[in-house]
Amino acid sequence: MSLRIRKAVALSVAVAMLAGLCGVPYASANNAAAKAEAEHSASGNTASSDSESKDGAAAKGSINKAQAEKLLRQYINIPSDYKVQSSSSTTVKKQRGSVPVWSMDFIKTVNGKRLGTIYASLDANSGQLLSFESYNDQTGAKPVYPLKVNRDAAQKLAANFISEVAKDYVSQVKFNSEEGDSLLPPLSGEVRHELRYDRIVNGIPYLDNSIQLSIDSEGHVLRFRLDWDDTIVFPASVKPITEGEAAASIRKHAVPELFYFIPQSGQKKEPALYYDVQPVVIHAETGEQLPGNGYVMRNRQEASKEPLSAEPLAKPPVPGSLTQTDAEEAVVKAFALPEEYKLQNASFNEYTDEADKTGARWSLEWAAMKDGKESGFAYASVDGRTGAITEFYTYKNGKRGEAAEGGITLGQAVERAIGAVKQLLPWQTHEIYLQKPAEDQYKDRKPEEIGSYYITFVRKIHGATVIFDHISVGINAVTGSVENFSAYVSDYKYPEQAPETVDHKLVLDRFMDYYNMKLTYRLFSEYSLNGQPIPVEKYQTLLAAGIASSEEISQQSKVELVYQLTPKPRPENVLLDAVTGEWRSSETGDPAGLEIPKARDAEGHWAEESLGLMVAYKALDLVDGKVRPNEAITRGELIKMLVLARSGGRQYGFDAFSLASTASFKDVQAGSAYFAYVESALQQNLIDVGDGSFNPNAKVSRDEMAELIVRALGYNSLANNDHIFKANFKDGKDIQNTGQAAIVVGLRIMSLTDGKFLPKKQVTRAEASIAFFRYLQKRAELQEAPLRM
Repeated sequence: MSLRIRKAVALSVAVAMLAGLCGVPYASANNAAAKAEAEHSASGNTASSDSESKDGAAAKGSINKAQAEKLLRQYINIPSDYKVQSSSSTTVKKQRGSVPVWSMDFIKTVNGKRLGTIYASLDANSGQLLSFESYNDQTGAKPVYPLKVNRDAAQKLAANFISEVAKDYVSQVKFNSEEGDSLLPPLSGEVRHELRYDRIVNGIPYLDNSIQLSIDSEGHVLRFRLDWDDTIVFPASVKPITEGEAAASIRKHAVPELFYFIPQSGQKKEPALYYDVQPVVIHAETGEQLPGNGYVMRNRQEASKEPLSAEPLAKPPVPGSLTQTDAEEAVVKAFALPEEYKLQNASFNEYTDEADKTGARWSLEWAAMKDGKESGFAYASVDGRTGAITEFYTYKNGKRGEAAEGGITLGQAVERAIGAVKQLLPWQTHEIYLQKPAEDQYKDRKPEEIGSYYITFVRKIHGATVIFDHISVGINAVTGSVENFSAYVSDYKYPEQAPETVDHKLVLDRFMDYYNMKLTYRLFSEYSLNGQPIPVEKYQTLLAAGIASSEEISQQSKVELVYQLTPKPRPENVLLDAVTGEWRSSETGDPAGLEIPKARDAEGHWAEESLGLMVAYKALDLVDGKVRPNEAITRGELIKMLVLARSGGRQYGFDAFSLASTASFKDVQAGSAYFAYVESALQQNLIDVGDGSFNPNAKVSRDEMAELIVRALGYNSLANNDHIFKANFKDGKDIQNTGQAAIVVGLRIMSLTDGKFLPKKQVTRAEASIAFFRYLQKRAELQEAPLRM
């Protein structure tokens, strides 16, 4: 540990204790004593008195509540003004047996206001710290830019912390440099470094066991978690296939899938066709594909091969104007609402969706009364233009209704759900596919235990799943009636013919670049209830619902050596364009990459660091790999740079959908690459509408940039009182915004040349990047903590 790091740690400790923060900059020197005391307690040498029993002894554990609290306070330096709010004694299930655990919540309050909370747990036998997490009210904390503690320094602090609180595990873990890493450099001082150390067995990582920490940019450990199972028995000797053979097997079993998607904040609100490839897990010895067991990105039901009908069953409804009576009658007829259901509320709402299309909706509520009390309720949402029912929900108090003999089966429920979709969406049935429900979920359960069957459908266009559309139907397992219906089927225009897509070989090439292939152990578990196998999803559902306990479900587990795919760190979320084979941003739809691009002409430049920062966040674009640092920056580029800086680098840190559908500037329309940024800057009062022209391609003077930066700092009103500033500029008479120039020069965001501000000089891309790098620093420095009375 370097002297610099040691000084930073000592300072962090002092600040934390003075401020009453519960972040842990460094492990306590008392941890050795804590460990010794834990071992002493676990050996059985500590007698249990009546008072200790009243405090509560951990189930089957050797450490009582008072001892657990003392150990936790010593392990993580919990200040004395943090009091135990609650504690619990539980057991954590392992592959073989279970372990008793103490969990405690410590809180600090001042004048009835909670200022900090620490959640912590330890092994009630060994006293080993298992986890802690801290939350603070840091209203008065100031971000610092650049970070005081970067990721490399945070890793050193994490390693030292682990050596103090989990010394026995140090030799069994290895730092995972990719997990939690962000390729993008931070634009704020408020950063949490997420660090992970994987368990290593026989030189191979076991990813289900790890030590994880969160450390902030001040050097405080905010979270620690030890996930470990010493009862697992790993294979003694396994000879895996080579990485080349594993890659060939993965490519053999991987299945590219087409889907339509709309980027969240793209310029065009229309579906685009993309490819997805779910990560494959293969046996490391045989190369055969293995079940996902939770390793797939998302579990999806298998869709039927054919749609509900080969052709539409009806023509689409003609848009018009639906009255309340029309809407009410449509719902009553579709769902056969009994006469005792009386309409209670009706409302009509007109809206503009994110695709700038106008729509209307009727919302209706019915109630059934019996003996002066509500006995039933129903709700429906009806499209006010087409009359299509988009939502329906009903329930009955008390008895669920008269049962068909023995209720209905899953197969019957599926048929009724299909019938409901055909009745309610007949013009769409040629594009709707049933998602086959898992029969095991309902096996050996009575209708009254099942309650409702939930049947889902997907929409496909030319075989590609439309992932933003959804249809679901709930069928009462007792009566067979439709209890729930939900349908969102968008009306975007799709090509009449399926677009030509890139071949699967190229798709697999791209995704092999997207993923890392790792040799690792995994624990594969199979579950059964009453002798019948059940999927892991059902096991988790039954436990969560309290329908079955872990003792009633048998579990068979085995450790396997596998090759599996894990996503590489990347600067942004991306999708693979199915037509071009290029990566695109899932937020904007713009071309993207798996790595941060490097500007060939920035290497060795005096503004290399700041230029790289702006290129990383796409505030400055590259042409043929060049950032062109000496070219004049445009107004559009400057505004984009500022908005990104203010939003922490997020492409759309503001609510893009709340932007005006009509452009505020006649020369920056909705299709412009600068539209969202310019509209956001206008909302934030960084620019004015003026004569209605923005001139995005116009060059920017130093005078203009000074005003923009001062506005972003929130000092423009002050700067307009330029008489309070002593600005000895040699060219002061030429400066339009004297106060603003004085502020940016005084803060050293912009500099003088031979005593001159040069207000009319055009700003280069390099100069703009330097100015905004300094803006980030000064913004953090100038954030004032609130006055404490």
